[in-house]
Amino acid sequence: MKRLGSTRRRGRGRLVAAGVACGAALAAMTVPAAEAGPLGQGGARPLGRGEAGLLGRGAVHWAEKNTGTPQVRFRGLAAVDRDTAWLAGTAGTVLRTTDGGASWRNVSPPGAAGLEFRDVEAFDARRAVVLAIGEGEASRVYRTDDGGATWTESFRNTDPKAFYDCLTFFDRRHGLAMSDPVDGRFRILSTRDGGRTWRVLPADGMPAALDGEAGFAASGQCLVTSGPKDVWLATGGGAHARVLHSADRGLTWTASDTPVPAGDAARGVFALAFRDRTHGLAVGGDYRPDQSSPQAAAVTADGGRTWRPAATPPPAYRSGAAWLPYTRGAALAVGPTGTDLTTDAGRTWRTIDTGSYDTVDCTPDLSCWAAGEKGRVARLER
Repeated sequence: MKRLGSTRRRGRGRLVAAGVACGAALAAMTVPAAEAGPLGQGGARPLGRGEAGLLGRGAVHWAEKNTGTPQVRFRGLAAVDRDTAWLAGTAGTVLRTTDGGASWRNVSPPGAAGLEFRDVEAFDARRAVVLAIGEGEASRVYRTDDGGATWTESFRNTDPKAFYDCLTFFDRRHGLAMSDPVDGRFRILSTRDGGRTWRVLPADGMPAALDGEAGFAASGQCLVTSGPKDVWLATGGGAHARVLHSADRGLTWTASDTPVPAGDAARGVFALAFRDRTHGLAVGGDYRPDQSSPQAAAVTADGGRTWRPAATPPPAYRSGAAWLPYTRGAALAVGPTGTDLTTDAGRTWRTIDTGSYDTVDCTPDLSCWAAGEKGRVARLER
């Protein structure tokens, strides 16, 4: 959950209809990989009127937004709405836009230049929480209540064995962060006051980790929520790529194997996305560019108890995923070699863009954003 807060019931019917139309528009923008052409630094060419079919007035495409930070890789993204988004990246960088990406304000926490921010969760245009990853004290959490003008460091890890990967919130008060296994079990950090204070949860309810098992701090989506209490954790590196699920805000967990390949430190599930508490997607593969990633996606319809492979998975490693709101089957997956679309809830995927992105997020007002290397940020537009 990258943006928080409820959607008003008024106008929901119009939003649902718009979501269906937008899903159809996304389906129409699909092009064969061989026809992919330049868009900014490597996207698919916009489709013409005849090709677009259901698109009507032009093509849907990733429209890049210049952040002015080509030296930064943004793996943390929190899209609030069409106008507002937060980015978190290398060299302790946090950016914010409130005008749809036309301009970006550097709101990085002071003294954070040596940190690697990999996740950001935004409540609105003023309030956000960011996670820095790394061993020992490199793992930290900051919160702002004034749009990044000031920050409070609310957590600093003091256990040299811990390495925090991802952050997520159920609502404006309750949230979790996860660390790679400490003493044989994944460690869960909990907040009840919107990220102002944190405590480590007891490990009793966490299954034992597999040898070599860990999370991937690749997109801020290795720990995700749906609803007030359900949370899922993605793993790799062990003999099996697993998804762990908790229905009580992280107190107790169950683990399920997925068909996504593992058995190597570079392989596993890198990102999860849940449409509701039962329907979910898992994407990943092998992040090394010289390695193939067959079966890089899986789906669940029972809350993560069982997973089945995508019939037609993305053609390569993918690190981020997001459902299009108000649709039952439309979702996006992104990675260094492109963006893929599903319109059948993850059973089949088709490449729609060849640009490099690490993470993706969609908002209740039907706006989708993506971010990645070389300061790249884009919003899905006609």
